[in-house]
Amino acid sequence: MEIKKKDIRALTREQLREFFVAQGDKAFRGNQVYEWLWGKAVYSFEAMTNLSLDTRSMLEANFVINNIRVDTMQRSSDGTIKNAVRLHDDLIVESVLIPTPTRTTACVSSQVGCSLDCKFCATAKLKRMRNLNPDEIYDQVVAIDNESRLYYDRPLSNIVFMGMGEPLMNYNNVIKAIDMITSSDGLGMSPKRITVSTSGVPKMIRKLADDGVKFKLAVSLHSAIDEVRTSIMPFNEHFPLSELRQALEYWYSCTKSRITYEYVVWKGINDRKKDVDALIRFCKFAPSKVNLIEYNPIGDDEFRQADDTAISMYQEALEYNGITVTVRRSRGKDIDAACGQLANKS
Repeated sequence: MEIKKKDIRALTREQLREFFVAQGDKAFRGNQVYEWLWGKAVYSFEAMTNLSLDTRSMLEANFVINNIRVDTMQRSSDGTIKNAVRLHDDLIVESVLIPTPTRTTACVSSQVGCSLDCKFCATAKLKRMRNLNPDEIYDQVVAIDNESRLYYDRPLSNIVFMGMGEPLMNYNNVIKAIDMITSSDGLGMSPKRITVSTSGVPKMIRKLADDGVKFKLAVSLHSAIDEVRTSIMPFNEHFPLSELRQALEYWYSCTKSRITYEYVVWKGINDRKKDVDALIRFCKFAPSKVNLIEYNPIGDDEFRQADDTAISMYQEALEYNGITVTVRRSRGKDIDAACGQLANKS
C-alpha cells in the first residue's frame, strides 16, 4: 500500500531541522529547505540545488509540495488579471491582480466557496467546500507578484483578502499565511499593506484585536439598519449590528486603527436618506473611511446599481459629517473579476 506523503510546507522550520537530525544529517539542512520553500517559493525538490542529489531524493521519498497552479489567466481591457487557481485536490479558487499607475494589488481568496450567504455575491452561491491552507494563500500572492513583475515591471505593493470566502471563518490559516507573507523568511511585506475584509464576525474581530494584528481591517457593511442588512446578508440575524459595533469599538480601543467600511448602494434597497443617516450614526464611534463601491451584476434582478443622485447623497452627507469617503469604480468587470463576481465561471 502506498504511504501518503506529508505536505512539507505544513512543517515549521524547527520541525524541518528535527527531521534532518533524525535522518543523521545536520540541523542547518532544515534551514536550507525552509528558505527554498518560502523565501524562494520553489515547487520541486529538484530545484533545491544546494542540496545533494541523495538529500533531494530522500525528500522526494518522504514529502510532497502541494503547490497551486494557475489554470487559466484572463486579462481585462483595463489591465486587471484574473487567475483561476487549481489546488492540489483539483478544486478551483480565483485571485485577481489589480493594477493602478502607482501600485499593484493582489485580491486573494481564503476559502473554496464561502461560509456566508450574502445574496448579492456570486461566491456566496457556491457552497463552502473547504478552507485554504496557509501555503495555498501564500502561493496566490507569489503568483500575482510574479505577474506584476512580468507585466507591470514592479513588485506587488498591496494585498486585500477580498476574494472568495470569509477570511475570519478561516482565521488560523489566514493569520499563518499573513505571518509568512510579512516575515523576512517569506515575502517581507509590511502588514500595513495588507487589508483583511470581513462581512462581520464579532467574536473573530475581537480575537484580531486580542492577537495584536498589524494589518488593516475592512468591514463589508452595506447597511447600518438591521432589517435591511439581514435581507441582503441573512447571517446578520446571528451577528446583529449591535454586536458588530461592540466588536469594532473593542478593535479600535485596542489598535487605534481606522476602520474601513465597504458599502454598495442598490436601487430601492439602501438608497434612502434614512440609510445614509444610519450609516453616519454607525461610523461615529471611531475614525472611519467608507468606500462606496460600484455594484457588479451577478445575473440577479433583485440588485441594481443605485442612481448617481443616491451616490452623491451618501458622499455629501458623509463628508459633511467628517467621515472620509471614496467612490470606488470596479475593475475587471469584463472578465468577472470585480467585487462580488468571483464564481469560478472559467
